[in-house]
Amino acid sequence: MGSLFRSEDMCLAQLFLQAGSAYDCISELGETGLVEFRDLNPSVNCFQRKFVNEIKRCEEMERILGFLLREIKKADLPLPDRDVNPVAPLPKHIMEQLQRLEAELSEVTRNKEKLQKNLRELTEYTHMLHVTKNFAQRGSEDPPQAQYEEFPFLERDAALDYTGMQRMGAKLGFISGLIQRPKIEAFERMMWRVCKGYTILSYSEIDEYLEDPDTGEPTKSVVFLISYWGELIGQKVKKICDCYHCHLYPYPSSREERTDVVEGLGTRIQDLNTVQTDDYLRQVLKKASESVYTWYIEVKKMKAIYYVLNLCSLDVTNKCLISEVWCPVGDLGAVRQALEEGSRKSGATLPSFVNRIPSNDTPPTLIKTNKFTSGFQNIVDAYGVGTYREVNPAPFTIITFPFLFAVMFGDLGHGLIMAVFAFWMVLYENNRKLKNTRNEIWNTFFEGRYIILLMGLFSIYTGLIYNDCFSKSLNLFGSGWSVKAMFDAGVWKGSDIAANRFLILDPNITGVFKGPYPLGIDPIWNLANNRLTFLNSYKMKMSVILGIVHMSFGVVLSVYNHLHFRKKSNLYLVFLPELLFMWCLFGYLVFMVVYKWLAFSAAESKTAPSILIHFINMFLMQSSGNQLLYPGQIGVQGFLLVIALLSVPVLLLGKPLYLYWLHNGSQRLGMYRGYERVRRGSEEELSLMHAQDMEEGSGHSDPSTSREHQKEQINFGDEFLHQGIHTIEYCLGCVSNTASYLRLWALSLAHARTSTGMFIFADLEGTKLIYESC
Repeated sequence: MGSLFRSEDMCLAQLFLQAGSAYDCISELGETGLVEFRDLNPSVNCFQRKFVNEIKRCEEMERILGFLLREIKKADLPLPDRDVNPVAPLPKHIMEQLQRLEAELSEVTRNKEKLQKNLRELTEYTHMLHVTKNFAQRGSEDPPQAQYEEFPFLERDAALDYTGMQRMGAKLGFISGLIQRPKIEAFERMMWRVCKGYTILSYSEIDEYLEDPDTGEPTKSVVFLISYWGELIGQKVKKICDCYHCHLYPYPSSREERTDVVEGLGTRIQDLNTVQTDDYLRQVLKKASESVYTWYIEVKKMKAIYYVLNLCSLDVTNKCLISEVWCPVGDLGAVRQALEEGSRKSGATLPSFVNRIPSNDTPPTLIKTNKFTSGFQNIVDAYGVGTYREVNPAPFTIITFPFLFAVMFGDLGHGLIMAVFAFWMVLYENNRKLKNTRNEIWNTFFEGRYIILLMGLFSIYTGLIYNDCFSKSLNLFGSGWSVKAMFDAGVWKGSDIAANRFLILDPNITGVFKGPYPLGIDPIWNLANNRLTFLNSYKMKMSVILGIVHMSFGVVLSVYNHLHFRKKSNLYLVFLPELLFMWCLFGYLVFMVVYKWLAFSAAESKTAPSILIHFINMFLMQSSGNQLLYPGQIGVQGFLLVIALLSVPVLLLGKPLYLYWLHNGSQRLGMYRGYERVRRGSEEELSLMHAQDMEEGSGHSDPSTSREHQKEQINFGDEFLHQGIHTIEYCLGCVSNTASYLRLWALSLAHARTSTGMFIFADLEGTKLIYESC
């Protein structure tokens, strides 16, 4: 708890690593996770450091692993569990293995893609020949001199047809191929506009779906055949086909050639189908998938080790690496043990060692967590990490965070479901299937299982306080309200039940209100017509009280920081004004709420004054003529307002002025002591004065250096700016945060009303039921 309340006590240590064992020593230190390395080469470019080539090799291995993972996912092969933590091997061992595997996979993949491309082209060519075969059969019925006219069903142009072309001695050309179905209409229009009618386009859609070479998805394709006249027109047609990404294939000039081509295509397609490239590729990928995550972690660790080695500096002999690390004081023994283990693994003759060195730099903040506290610590760190040795609010967040959630979510039934679900995740937290999923939403729930468990338990508690279970009340102890007393007193009559939809229970009549419900809200409020009004008032005031207590607790925690850092002046110049400002204004609001609850009974409730009106009049320093809560209220409110206003300039100017006075006072005291010693004067006393001043840090032997050093230590402009920002932020935050805590009331109301919509009962039937039970 001490480590969780404050960050670990850190120290600066210097590591001396032998060149031969530096890699293994850094690997062992990385496994412990106890040190943070400092960069001893800040002026050296990252591309000019010693181990930059090793880092490039690690990046090359990361590229190869990315290629492997893409191929494995493309083959839809299962990946093993990620629950592995291998040590970092030497780079040459894994590099050779990955390069060999990449070369093999690349060759197999290229062969597979080439075979698939050939098979796709042959299949398209076959479909093209089968579609145009019918045209050729119909064209064979024409006279022999018109054997090139293979589309007799097309409408002939009166001015330019095949017969006319033949008589003119024109040379006909044919271009055939496939085009995607959505492009055929634009392709036809473009062909007509560019070629001016010197072409004849015929096309027919293929019944089967063919694979798109770009996307790999099945698409509909169209076979087309273009007859053109002249070489110039043929060049234009080819350019248009290229623009529309058509797949062109040679068109046979005779029936015999067509038959030979079809037979050859069938033989080649059968040969390609017999080649088993997929099975061999899956075998290689399956073998690689068993170790891909192990390799991935190993490469990441190797890259991190060389990155750390680049932060070290070399000694003059280039045989030893020197580094500086921050580590917890209590873990120095573990650091020494890790260095000894790394030296032993590498077989170094001289062991590496660590020395603690003094430092005036601010150490980093280290807060050790476990599986229970890590979630709450992450919530705190999301808003900001505290400075070294500051109070850590995470232990208190373990209680306040789930409790404030439960205030908004208070429902016994819903909280029980949440708690059972979280408890199931806690019981099976070591299950690999639950831990190593790739579903980000599930991983978020699983990592926060302890948070969800506490939120569910606190929701059960607040559900009992609200007396809300799936939006219905539980009558465990019997209601404290009695309907029978209203009839005994003669206020209600039997006819009132049928004549009135709603009846009012008067607590001023003896026997109507017998006492408060033992735990939570009385269940009769679930049947009341003014239930929402009552709960709104109750939850709104409760939210304000909880918010002000919560904020005050945060201010009180700052006392531990002031005392720990020996800044007792901050208790009077920072903490006290902050507390006075909050409690003189918002603390007084809480006082009025509690006082009104205690001072006014049910008989006086109709004449009770409004707290909101009195709180507004407090800032306006006037009285609107409303009834006072207590005698002397105007004077007390004015006094508290003046105290709150006076605390603002104290908070703004107190600390900077105190530091300025402290700085000038110590400087005048130092000058007086120096003048006295000079007046008594002797060289021995002057040297003694110099030594003593140097020990005390005043530095009066060199006035210019002393002034520069003191200005470096205390910058009054920065102090005024920092304190001004803090004052504005705190004062405005008190107002805005108090209003923000009203979301507890708003979200609680929204949750309750949403749940109520699922269970609708008639108020009149409920009233009759209570009447019959009484």
